[in-house]
Amino acid sequence: MRWTRGNRENIDDLRGQRAGFGGRGMPIGIGGLLLLLALSWFTGADFLSLLGGGGVPGPSTGTTGDAGPATSTPQEEELVDMVDAVMGDLQNTWTQIMPGRYQRTKVRLFRDAVESACGFAQAATGPFYCPGDRQVYLDLSFFDELHRRFGAPGDFAQAYVIAHEVGHHVQNVLGIESQVRQLQQRRPAQQNELSVRMELQADCFAGVWGSFASRSGGEVGRRVMLEEGDVEEGLRAAAAIGDDRLQQMSGGRVVPDAFTHGSSAQRVEWFRRGLQSGNPDSCNTFGT
Repeated sequence: MRWTRGNRENIDDLRGQRAGFGGRGMPIGIGGLLLLLALSWFTGADFLSLLGGGGVPGPSTGTTGDAGPATSTPQEEELVDMVDAVMGDLQNTWTQIMPGRYQRTKVRLFRDAVESACGFAQAATGPFYCPGDRQVYLDLSFFDELHRRFGAPGDFAQAYVIAHEVGHHVQNVLGIESQVRQLQQRRPAQQNELSVRMELQADCFAGVWGSFASRSGGEVGRRVMLEEGDVEEGLRAAAAIGDDRLQQMSGGRVVPDAFTHGSSAQRVEWFRRGLQSGNPDSCNTFGT
């Protein structure tokens, strides 16, 4: 994947800050889902219930304080520039797709723990999008976990993760996120099913961006261009974080009724659909 370094205007760097407890909600990402699944299988307790199914939690009472500038390495700073490039390209693409409607966001980089409008979160929760403040949150250590634990290396695999979270932002801008949360409150028995549909749509939206990034022609504002093998990296990443695979990795049996993000096959299918169509209209995972 080729990308162009910028001025980091798409980044809020919180790596030198520390977060305090006190949040009313806990965002959940890929790593956090795996952790909760493992705890559920090994203890017999329903840790998945921590995910909830209602609306966005209210503001937390925790604090985030300054702890001086973040220490870093040249390799990590290169990764920050890559995240900024991907984020900038994503937003230029969605601005083109949704002229006059798309609202820009940022990636908030943190280490170990962070306080968001959705509550306190640790790095183990994985990358997440908070509808309350409309920001994407990312601990860069997750990319190493994506490679080593999930077997999905490569810069486009990393870009897919960011694009998925921006897909949730697109859902928020379009009003889909709030509609789904309201449905989950009215239909508690369908909470997981609706969550799966929303996650698969975010995968498809990520594929739509990938379709634009794979085109040649030098569109204005293009900061990322895919190269040979990149699409396969993204598809491997989508397959690596399916609910069925995460349940198997946690040492338990596959329980489709407990899915919240979709199976590996479903995630690959919807990511590929977006890649092939380049059209968000093809991403209607809700059917009606």
